[in-house]
Amino acid sequence: MGLRERKKLRTRRAIASAALRLFDERGFEETTISDIAAAADVSPRTFFSYFPSKDDVVFAEMDERLADIRARLTERPSGETPLATFRRVADALVEAISTEDGEYGAIQVALLRKRPSLQAQALKRLADAEEGFVQVLRELAPELDEVTAVTVMGVAFGGLRAAIMYCRTQRYDAEQTREATERALVIVEQVLASVPAITSPPATGDDAPAK
Repeated sequence: MGLRERKKLRTRRAIASAALRLFDERGFEETTISDIAAAADVSPRTFFSYFPSKDDVVFAEMDERLADIRARLTERPSGETPLATFRRVADALVEAISTEDGEYGAIQVALLRKRPSLQAQALKRLADAEEGFVQVLRELAPELDEVTAVTVMGVAFGGLRAAIMYCRTQRYDAEQTREATERALVIVEQVLASVPAITSPPATGDDAPAK
């Protein structure tokens, strides 16, 4: 990223961190957008240039992670198998979560559990993302039928998500998170490895399937 993009990302993260801290200290309803803006040292107008509403700031980290996963899935090295792509993306995700999110991940999970409206928004975000990941997987492995692709992505995406949520609920530190998610990744990989198209390099040239 360029300098401007890095500054915008820092501002976005500062707003999100301030919001989650205040939600934890004061409560979600009791915290106003003006409170968040003041804590992040920005104006309310700047807040709205990054987030449409107070609800959306809860999902700042989730949205960032999902966008990063999508980018990494589509920007893979030539000849990389879908299984290797999954592992590369998962390793980057786990590293980011364990080193950057800290205590705020647990606050986010607690908010989702307490507020049905936030739960619904989280499910919508995750469902939309998983649907997009299925499309990417079918591009990576065109020979996969739709049902297999949906199932494979459900195992991969759902398994890793469940492990991360558990780590956050338990307030695991960085090392504990890495260890737990590594065990989850091993289990997921064992399932994915049973699908031949996932372990095969992409077809090229004359070997590529007809469209």
